[in-house]
Amino acid sequence: MLSIFDPIRNMNLADVMIRLVIACITGALIGIERSYKNKSAGFRTHILVSLAACTASMTGLYLYLNAGLPTDMSRIGAQVITGLGFIGGGTIVVTRDQTVKGLTTAAGMWASGIIGLAIGAGFYEGGLAALVMVLLVETVAENFRSHIQKPTKFNLALSYYERHYLDQIMRFFKDRNASITSLKITGSNEGEKPVWSALMTVSCLNEIDPKTFARQVQEMDGIISADIVENA
Repeated sequence: MLSIFDPIRNMNLADVMIRLVIACITGALIGIERSYKNKSAGFRTHILVSLAACTASMTGLYLYLNAGLPTDMSRIGAQVITGLGFIGGGTIVVTRDQTVKGLTTAAGMWASGIIGLAIGAGFYEGGLAALVMVLLVETVAENFRSHIQKPTKFNLALSYYERHYLDQIMRFFKDRNASITSLKITGSNEGEKPVWSALMTVSCLNEIDPKTFARQVQEMDGIISADIVENA
């Protein structure tokens, strides 16, 4: 451990105030980035989470070291970590297009609380190092995310004659680096020819327009219709 922090590892009033101030600063630094991006949990929320976690950590130390109670110093901190999971869960939402938002904010709040626990326990080195890493992830790593290729996903409803036409559809998908992540097939024997229906979720790494893809499928032999479905 760094010796420069040794004078403030005690539990006197000055050290308690120093830990609370550092916890506020770490929470503020993480919260500023979230507030700048107009997220649901921002500047004040992260400060309160870090400050409360720091207080909880110091309370556990106080009960054991100063009050002399036969208690587990880490018990309060463990409950804080669990509680942060419930708080963070409130920032996670699923949009109408089935996109999950708020995970980074929830993780940032959880990290802010754990950093506060570390500061409250006097583990300044770990808390400050974690703060630097969190800030790097929330800022610098954001630039790398745009370079990560994400698959294009869409739902496709098909109607076709005879089951063997599905094999040529599969080959068509394979030639375009597309894969089927889910598939539901139903059959109907009404009329002169059996008509089959399939509802599938298609994932493609190539940049492709789903409507153009569906139109190309519909032009294949034996395909009655191919339509994009918004919500499957």
